[in-house]
Amino acid sequence: MHDERLANLLGAMALAIHDVMLPAVVDSSGVGVSASAALVVLGAHPGLSVSELGRRLGLSQPAAARMVDSLQEQGLVTRRKGTGRVVHVGSTRRGREATRRLLAARSAQLVDVLGSLTARQKQQLEPLLGTLLTALYRQIGDAERVCRLCHRSCCVQDALCPVGQAERSLAGG
Repeated sequence: MHDERLANLLGAMALAIHDVMLPAVVDSSGVGVSASAALVVLGAHPGLSVSELGRRLGLSQPAAARMVDSLQEQGLVTRRKGTGRVVHVGSTRRGREATRRLLAARSAQLVDVLGSLTARQKQQLEPLLGTLLTALYRQIGDAERVCRLCHRSCCVQDALCPVGQAERSLAGG
């Protein structure tokens, strides 16, 4: 199999996974993709500033502020004044429930996709995905951005997260 065909298959798979995963995430959370990712990031790192949350999602500060406004209007996050102009964001109980639902919906879709593989194929796929994620982390350069919709507890259960490991390796740790 030549690289161009393999790359084409990978691209088609990435788009198809996107097409089945993201609608389930959005439907279960009741908010858009970026807002869903914000809830996941805040679940892992409560109290981030609006600017830092935006940076981790790849949003400008004004776009992040508008998204936080919307999440706050829906009762999913709260704001807390920090020092200076810094505003910290945290999830409400409703926000944490939405996060739990969206991660479960995401997982269900992805487990369904993997259901077409044998146990041996799944075992072979895991290290390959780790290698690809490490390469993507090196290209993107931001673990939080790569993992913005990750179910973090699943990734580190009985294993090291390949993205986190790549970040530590690059930092010399």
